[in-house]
Amino acid sequence: MVNLEQYEAAVAEHRDRVFGFALHFLGDREEAEDVTQDVLIRLWCNRDNVAIETLTPWLLRVARNACVDQYRKRRTRDQNREGSPDATEKLVSQTTAPDRSMDNDILREQIVKSVNELREPYKSIVVLREMQQMTYEEIGSALDLPLTTVKVYLHRGRRKLRESLKKLYDDFADAGLGVNQNGSIGASRQSVHANNQSAV
Repeated sequence: MVNLEQYEAAVAEHRDRVFGFALHFLGDREEAEDVTQDVLIRLWCNRDNVAIETLTPWLLRVARNACVDQYRKRRTRDQNREGSPDATEKLVSQTTAPDRSMDNDILREQIVKSVNELREPYKSIVVLREMQQMTYEEIGSALDLPLTTVKVYLHRGRRKLRESLKKLYDDFADAGLGVNQNGSIGASRQSVHANNQSAV
């Protein structure tokens, strides 16, 4: 059971994490704010049934379900999604070779798009691990999944991202274009192809 004092403390402690998860999942600040408010309202409404010891996984589980519902509602709409450069910077380094010539801004945009296209539960696990910096144990508790399952799904999610990014490089190579180290676009089929072979 969560009393008023504990509820206020929970809001202060967990609001940013819930909002960050929703933002990275949905890619829209207004929708993320709506989800965050909804999650906190649900916490208050269910305060008699929530144990303070399991509060964090409960909040993230509710947030994840709310995000899935929201995403499904506007799935068919053609809507620009804004990503956080800081949040995706780690994925840029993890899904590409360090010497790739593809401009990081283009790559970052593709990563955000690729993450949004991941199916569940891959998407939630990738967001919680790479963007929310949660441990495997925390993710398993939040999503009610065994530790080994979390690791398997994370591995598969990362692989799907790499495959999506490789297709992007292939498209540039087929067009005979690449983005050079100085950010300019020029004919660089050979260098892009070589990078593709060394990646993933």
